[in-house]
Amino acid sequence: MPDWIARKRVVVTGGAGFLGAPLVRKLKALGAAELFVPRRKDYDLTDPAAVKRLYEDARPDLVVHLAAEVGGIGANRAHPGRFFYANLSMGLHLIEEARLRKLPKFVQVGTICAYPKHTPVPFKEESLWDGYPEETNAPYGLAKKSLLVMLQAYRQEYGLNGIYLLPVNLYGPGDNFDLETSHVIPALIRKFESARLRGERSVPCWGTGSASREFLYVDDCAEAIALAAERYDGPEPVNLGTGREITIRELAELIRELTGCPAEIAWDPSKPDGQPRRCLDTARAKALFGFQASTPFREGLQRTLEYFRAQPASAR
Repeated sequence: MPDWIARKRVVVTGGAGFLGAPLVRKLKALGAAELFVPRRKDYDLTDPAAVKRLYEDARPDLVVHLAAEVGGIGANRAHPGRFFYANLSMGLHLIEEARLRKLPKFVQVGTICAYPKHTPVPFKEESLWDGYPEETNAPYGLAKKSLLVMLQAYRQEYGLNGIYLLPVNLYGPGDNFDLETSHVIPALIRKFESARLRGERSVPCWGTGSASREFLYVDDCAEAIALAAERYDGPEPVNLGTGREITIRELAELIRELTGCPAEIAWDPSKPDGQPRRCLDTARAKALFGFQASTPFREGLQRTLEYFRAQPASAR
């Protein structure tokens, strides 16, 4: 289906965001006839009436659901109820309205937080139900994972062509650098760059640094979603990643090097490390729709740092 997106009307929830913006550019390049990006002030996706109005206004052939309420460990600990409710209700209403309108295709972007806390590495999609997620982000992860069950059930009963993708931790230009809500890469970039500019002697970092993570450059993820939207039609979830992991300690040292910050790293073991390891088996994505990440990690980090440095101080 190499030309399936051409001339289609596409809704991308979260399409003005970090992942949404590069995905919208990619879909335009593939020839989408019209791209509709709903804004929160106009469409509250937790409200079924607003979701119905969105479908009526956009009349889509394809919906890609990226919109989420999400943050790092601190934000997940502070707002577990809100994260569960908002993420479950948005997907619930969007998928149900897709069924009612016989939408040709629905793409749900899930989260790596849905995997069990002690999933064997590399994470295989078959392990998704083998345990409870890491506690600090379990409400968010379980809300997203419930949408996988919904899509599989709707495919079985109603024939809805809904697919479910599991991106690993994303990074890149356009990321959120707010220390209260950001993930680890933008948080570390901001901390080390600020310490360099202020001449600080140490940079505080959460946990022990022993946990590992895998990171996917945001433009690579946009490419994967577009490929899946064009080529994949099946009930099974699909990992999106690089298949390579790095410890948080190694990551911090690398970012310190790239920023040129001489400050020491002060690890705080009273803060949680989060899930011990994250690294994906990405064979299914390559086999089903030909996706393989292409951006070298160091190069992606350098681009992200350059983006941050280019922002006005007030925007940081």
